[in-house]
Amino acid sequence: MTALIPSHDIAQWILGIVRDLCGLIGLDSNPRIEQIVYVVLICLFAILLGYAIRRAVVFVVRKIIKLRKSDFGTELLNQKIVTKCSHIIPPLVILALLPFAFDHSSSVLTFFRRAVDIYLTIMFGVGCNAIIGFVWYNYNRHANKENHPLKGVMNVAKGIVWIIITIICMSILINKSPMALLGGLGAFAAALMLIFKDSILGFVAGIQLSSNDMLRVGDWIVVPSTIANGIVVDVSLTVVKVQNWDNTIVMLPPYSLVSGSFQNWRGMSDSGVRQIDRSVIIDNTSIVGATQSFIDDMTAKYPLLQEFVAKRQADAKEGKSMVFNGGVAPVNGTLDTNLGLFRAYMCRYLLNHPAIAHDQNIIVRLMTPDANGTPLDIYCFTATTDWLAYEAIRSQLFEHIATSAADFGLRIFNTTYNGQITLTPTATA
Repeated sequence: MTALIPSHDIAQWILGIVRDLCGLIGLDSNPRIEQIVYVVLICLFAILLGYAIRRAVVFVVRKIIKLRKSDFGTELLNQKIVTKCSHIIPPLVILALLPFAFDHSSSVLTFFRRAVDIYLTIMFGVGCNAIIGFVWYNYNRHANKENHPLKGVMNVAKGIVWIIITIICMSILINKSPMALLGGLGAFAAALMLIFKDSILGFVAGIQLSSNDMLRVGDWIVVPSTIANGIVVDVSLTVVKVQNWDNTIVMLPPYSLVSGSFQNWRGMSDSGVRQIDRSVIIDNTSIVGATQSFIDDMTAKYPLLQEFVAKRQADAKEGKSMVFNGGVAPVNGTLDTNLGLFRAYMCRYLLNHPAIAHDQNIIVRLMTPDANGTPLDIYCFTATTDWLAYEAIRSQLFEHIATSAADFGLRIFNTTYNGQITLTPTATA
């Protein structure tokens, strides 16, 4: 025990103070107790001094940042980067004062020094990861305008830091070089790859998703093999979080998106238009030839038809064949049947509709007939991608079809309608 404390003058002077204090409180002179009290005092002083210096540094840095009034400094304080990085100060102070507590040849000094070295290394890792997180946060907030999924890269960087910190701590604990320790870890490579399989696959998938611009935070995606159908809210190393339209959260491994397939609606959002492609079935028995009086009546009731009818009748008199307008309305209808005239009307109705994108294809076409009737397909694009507005426009459009079709003598197919209405006599007593 005599070699526990150092023999230099400062240590002996402090030890004399400890001996005098023990005498004042009535304790007998005991070298073991005096040395223990000395060690405890020095260690407590080192710990308190270290944390006092840390608090002082944090206080000064905060004052400087607040005086400069910069956005960068404000974000440093909000993310508590200064506080997290300042944790390395106490162990540094303790390491500097440990030689005053123990003799340099003492095994106790070696034990405490290794313990403080490990603590210092861990705090260094905490500071590095705080800086990595801060850099990612600022880049994602200010420079990542396209919302590339870079959180996985940040997680990988943090993981690498902790792997390095773990190796250094182990080397300190067993008093071996980190390089020698790494050489010994080669035998465990297969086990490590098995343990971190999901992380490795997620990292590779994250790089593919980011480099190929396949996925961004805020994209609307649909994954056919899962129930995922909503907005991407987070992309990390091991999971992609999708918030469905019913506000449920679906977790997907990034690798499943790369190895499988999914639908990304970003193109629709970026284009500013959204497709309508829906059909109504026309009862074949309601399709009849269009007489001149019928055409005149429909032209009077629906002025949008006047230009089309006049041009088509003029072309017919001149013997010209039907010429399609090859722009946004390649199918314009005919004058042969009430359905052909209705197609012409609907095409012009869409071309004049303020909520329909007129620079996109607008088609009113007949699909393959079946036992139920002939499908009348409406193909166009709304001038907005907003979901509520889109549904309102589409609903209004097909409500108009349902009401105006009857004016053209057309019936929309209904399974309960058989072409005849039979009145059942009411039984009387």
